[in-house]
Amino acid sequence: MWKRYVDAFGGEDATISTEAHDLPRRRVRLTRSRTYGSAAQLAGLAGYCASVAGCEGGVGATPTILDMLLAVDVGNTQTVLGLYADGVLTESWRTATDATRTGDELGVLLAGMLDLDAVDGICLSSTVPALVREWERLAERWSGAPILVVGPGVKTGIPIRYDDPREVGPDRIVNAVAAKHRYGAPVIVVDFGTSTNFDVVSPAGEYVGGVLAPGIETSMEALFARAARLVKIDYVEPPSVIGKTTVGGLQSGVVYGFAGQVDGIVAAIRGELGVDARVIATGGLAALVAPHSSTIESVDPFLTLDGLWLVWGLNT
Repeated sequence: MWKRYVDAFGGEDATISTEAHDLPRRRVRLTRSRTYGSAAQLAGLAGYCASVAGCEGGVGATPTILDMLLAVDVGNTQTVLGLYADGVLTESWRTATDATRTGDELGVLLAGMLDLDAVDGICLSSTVPALVREWERLAERWSGAPILVVGPGVKTGIPIRYDDPREVGPDRIVNAVAAKHRYGAPVIVVDFGTSTNFDVVSPAGEYVGGVLAPGIETSMEALFARAARLVKIDYVEPPSVIGKTTVGGLQSGVVYGFAGQVDGIVAAIRGELGVDARVIATGGLAALVAPHSSTIESVDPFLTLDGLWLVWGLNT
């Protein structure tokens, strides 16, 4: 089971630069970059180990902060990678997920992006079980760096209130960890991926579950497969709500349909929580939908990677 630890990250971010992301109808804060290698942040991680039994080295131990950490979020459709140098996210990449790739193939792919010999550690979240072993092989054969696979037994710093915690995807837990740390509790994370995930952190700071809905691309691919006269579209904002062409009508359905879905589900979650929790969006198409949602407060494209960085600090 996911181990249930009380969150005690503490500390504030040293550098968080935000700017308005101008799109019609709403202005949504888009978190562009951040620095996590500050004294406050490292003190927050150290404070966790000082107050929670079970950290490597026992109570009072100092967490290991690597010079170069590779955070990897393997989704069903895409894989997102981020390179943290001294706690700063310096590079990120997005590639297609291929469940048949071997560790050597992954090594060849990554060797064209970064110097694997310079990587001191890898933190992995994978919703594709078959690829976990291949990433472990990559770490062993191509990098020689230790790898931490987020899953049962890994310390997360957040209590998991779920009937069977083993069923929860690691990306959902990592998102909750990062959102709680950055935005406080209560908070709702909306992750636009293969499925659209709504993950909820209660006012008490506990992960209490969420909602899983079909993702944008998944839904549209199903529609295209069943409707012979409809054509595939680019996922961009339509010129108007009322489409004047088939493409415009489909694009309007994507943007306003999924924005309405988000607002409806968030309203139901808030009603059940009894409090107006903040809503943070992440995922590949978050920036497309967020400006048309009345509930999404911020778009944080690196939320999952940041969560992996935080989890690494709790387990080393």
